[in-house]
Amino acid sequence: MKVSVITLGCDKNTVDSERYLAALADRGAEPVGEMDEADVIVVNTCGFIDAAKQESIEAIVEAGRLKETGRVRAVVAVGCMVQRHKSELEEALPEVDFFLGTTEVDRLVPELEARGLIDEVPVAHPGVRLFSGDMPHVRYLKVSEGCDHGCAFCAIPLMRGKHRSFSLEDVVREAQLLEAQGAREINLVAQDLAHWGRDIRDGRGLPDLLEALVRETSIPWIRMLYLYATGMTPRLLEVMAREPRVVPYLDMPMQHASDAVLARMRRPERQKTIRERVARVRAAVPDLAIRTTCIVGFPGETDADFQALLDFLEETQFDRVGVFAYSPQEGTRAYAMEDDVPEAVKLERLERVSELQRLITAERYERHIGRVVPAMVDRIEPDGGLQARTIWQADDVDGITYVSGMSGVAPGTILDVRIDDVVDDYDFEATAVAVREAMPLVRASRPRALPVMSATVGSFGR
Repeated sequence: MKVSVITLGCDKNTVDSERYLAALADRGAEPVGEMDEADVIVVNTCGFIDAAKQESIEAIVEAGRLKETGRVRAVVAVGCMVQRHKSELEEALPEVDFFLGTTEVDRLVPELEARGLIDEVPVAHPGVRLFSGDMPHVRYLKVSEGCDHGCAFCAIPLMRGKHRSFSLEDVVREAQLLEAQGAREINLVAQDLAHWGRDIRDGRGLPDLLEALVRETSIPWIRMLYLYATGMTPRLLEVMAREPRVVPYLDMPMQHASDAVLARMRRPERQKTIRERVARVRAAVPDLAIRTTCIVGFPGETDADFQALLDFLEETQFDRVGVFAYSPQEGTRAYAMEDDVPEAVKLERLERVSELQRLITAERYERHIGRVVPAMVDRIEPDGGLQARTIWQADDVDGITYVSGMSGVAPGTILDVRIDDVVDDYDFEATAVAVREAMPLVRASRPRALPVMSATVGSFGR
C-alpha cells in the first residue's frame, strides 16, 4: 500500500503525521509525497481557526475527487477538526471512508487492516517517526499534549484535551532517534512549553529537560517554540544564557496589549507584566530574538484597544509578530460574546499591524549587518547558491538567509556567514566565511544502545 499523509495546521500536527507514517510503515505501507500516487490518503486536519478548517475541507474534497477517479482506494480524515466536528463531517463528506479524532488515532491501523489495505504482520521500519518533509535536518519534538489554559478564544483544549507531559526519558529518547535520522535542529513544541513536567510532579521542569537534551544528544541547535511569558523563570533564563546549543530564540505568544482585551481573552498576563518579562529575558540572554503572536478584532476591541496594541508593538520591538484576525470558535467562551468588530475593520487592523511589524523587523535585522554569525544551510538553489537560516530565524516562519561564496556543502551544515544586507524586510543576504560544523554522515536510523519506542499510533495519545 502506498500512503500519502497530508498535514495541515501547526508543527504539533507535523509530529503526529510522522508518527502515523511510522505506524503505517510498520504494516508495510510505503509513504509517497503526492496524493495522486497513493492508494490511501490520510488528511491530518486543523480546527484552530476558520481559514484552517476551510483548508482542511478543501484537502479532503480533493482527496475524495481522486478516489472517484479510481486511483485512490481510501480516504481517511484525522486530527483536530475531526475531533470537534466529526458528526457534521460524516454527513457532509460521504466520500471519506472513516474519521478519527485526536482521541481515536490508535484505530488508524486496525481500521485499514480490517479493510485489507495493509499487511497484518509487522515489518521492520526506521523508527518511531518517519520524516514527512523536505528538510530532514530540521525536526519538531512534541514534549506534551493538550492544554490547561482557559483562553476564551482557543479551542485547543476541546480538541487536544488537558495538558499531559511526556516523560523526560521518552522525550530524550525520541530526540536521540531524530538525531540518528540526521536531525541538526530540533524545535521543541507544546501548547505551552513552560508547563512541561508540572503534572508529573517529580520536581523536574523545562530547564531540566533542556539540560538533559544538551547532555544526552549532540544536536547543535535546540529551539523553543510556544512558551508563555509567565514561564520565563530565572533558572530557565540561566540555562538559555549558559548553553550555546539552546539558541537565543523564543516564540512567546502575547495575543494583545490592551489590559481590557487581555482580561476578556482570559490571558494570564497584562501589559505591565509582558513588558517586564520581555525586558528581563532580553537582559538575561544575549542576542535574543523574540517572536510573538497577537489577535485583532477580538469581541469588544475598541479603537483605543487597538491603538494600545500598536503602541506596545512599537515600544517593545519584537523581532517577528504573527497576527491573526479573530474568528469565533464554537465551544469556546468567546463564542458566546457578540462578534462586534466588522470583518472589514478586522482586516484593516490586521494590515496595519503587519505593516508596522514589517518596518520593525527590517530595522531590527539591520543591526546585524556586518556581523559574522552562524547559519544552518537548508537548501541548495539551482544556481548553486545556498538557502540558510541564522539562529534568529525559525523554520518556515522567520525568513531566509541567502548565502553566496560557498559550494559543496550539504543541508544541515552550519556556516559562519557575514550579514551583508536585509532584503524584502524579512530576509538576509550573506557571504560565507567558513564552515563551522559540517553535516555529518547520518548514522544508523536507530541507535543500538537505546530501547526502542513503540511505533504504534496509540503510544503518544496519552
